[in-house]
Amino acid sequence: MKTQKRIEISLIVLTALTLAASLLLTFTVSDYYIFNRISFLDGEDSFNIFFVLSQWIKKAGLLLFPLAVFYKKRCCADIAKYVLPAFVIISCATFGNFFDITMLTENATPAEKVFASINEFMTKPANMALFFINSALYIAVCALLFVRDGWRVNKKSFIWLPFALVAVMPLNIFENFFDINDFSPAHPLWFKNFTVWHFLALAMLAGFTIGCYYFLRKKGRAAQNEFLAAGAIILLIQYHSKDSVVMGDGYNVYYTVLACLPLFICNIGVYMASISVILKKRVLYAIAFFVHAVGALTVFVYFGKDEMSNYGIFCSYSILYFCLTHCLLFALSVLPTALGHFKFRIKDCIIPLAYYCGVIIVAAIASGLVTSFLTTYSYDGYTLTVGEGAGFDMAPPNYAFTQVCPLPVTLPVVPLTIWKCQLNVLYLVLLYIAYVCLFWAFTGAYYAFLPIRKAVLARLAAGKAGKEVPAVPIALTPPTADSALEETAAAEEADEEKA
Repeated sequence: MKTQKRIEISLIVLTALTLAASLLLTFTVSDYYIFNRISFLDGEDSFNIFFVLSQWIKKAGLLLFPLAVFYKKRCCADIAKYVLPAFVIISCATFGNFFDITMLTENATPAEKVFASINEFMTKPANMALFFINSALYIAVCALLFVRDGWRVNKKSFIWLPFALVAVMPLNIFENFFDINDFSPAHPLWFKNFTVWHFLALAMLAGFTIGCYYFLRKKGRAAQNEFLAAGAIILLIQYHSKDSVVMGDGYNVYYTVLACLPLFICNIGVYMASISVILKKRVLYAIAFFVHAVGALTVFVYFGKDEMSNYGIFCSYSILYFCLTHCLLFALSVLPTALGHFKFRIKDCIIPLAYYCGVIIVAAIASGLVTSFLTTYSYDGYTLTVGEGAGFDMAPPNYAFTQVCPLPVTLPVVPLTIWKCQLNVLYLVLLYIAYVCLFWAFTGAYYAFLPIRKAVLARLAAGKAGKEVPAVPIALTPPTADSALEETAAAEEADEEKA
């Protein structure tokens, strides 16, 4: 018994260290830089397909390990211990010029050299050491899984391997088939507001969330929790892919690692929604449902002024990353409520309202400090210029939209100076009020939906029992918190009867 406990503790510690080391490695240029530069032989700016494939499979390990160790999923343990070691060894033997990637080249512009000097804070020896330490941790976790579970394996476990690989697919891998520089905003494949690609993204958001609900609703609570946790892990893996992409090829209008600070409202939502389904805490559920579901939804409805964004064509990394992470964020924010794990009440909005106020304040201060730092930082005698439009080296950080309004409106300025950056206090107050109104509109839609759901479920239950049920009137006035709870409880009872 003591030996088994020690094995479990060792697995938890080593898995946590593996995840931490992998997270640190995303803050290197090389980590995701390789996936859109695949060849069968190493080249000056290309990477051997066997090394790239092994790195992709290692990314799948970041999904398999937590599910195998923390959720005791035997299928994930089987895949990890029999598949990962071979590819870890291949990656250690075929890395080629992986550690030599740098943006500090002779052909780089002065601005690109400044970006690189900020981004490449991890030296080559440190990168190499962390890479091989992480590889050793992979092998150690796999070895302990053999010790814990033995050599026997269920062949059906490997059915899940393709799903794991698709879930953690490096989204810039499609850029092997086209050159993003061949496309301009005038091209029909370019993603903009209210184009066919925009409407397809909206349809994908709705279809993905509804599909997840119907897939999970007939499963037991334990299975639902496991799938939601898997979704959270996938979201975190894909979210942190942006770290390396920003530092290498750039993401959207951002080119420095400072853009990876989780101070955009949806970036914070990634952590809140993920932690909420893992820890299953009421306050986290409330924040995710009340604040971040709306945040993810609004950017799908309107992506902001065209000059604020540079998404590229519909299958470029920027748009695929944006759509996937925001679909997962929205689904993880609303599914716990839809599945009955959490009943939102009016009083649950108090902490989310204070939380969002804190987000605006912190994001505004950080925007001012980072902008000021960037406009004072020099490399090789060159200092960046930060601002909107042409003629600037990069856009301002604009955390949580605190610097640049996404709407084409002009407001009077009530100045607030933070170091060398001037913010508009009036705009910040209106930004907070506008989002709070959106939060309440979304919550109102939720409460309006409850009586409709009750009526539909009652009819379904009656049809199943072969009884005639009178029509349930739908109140035109907003329901109270108590009545909403009663209706939700009744709906859940009907769901249980049906099951």
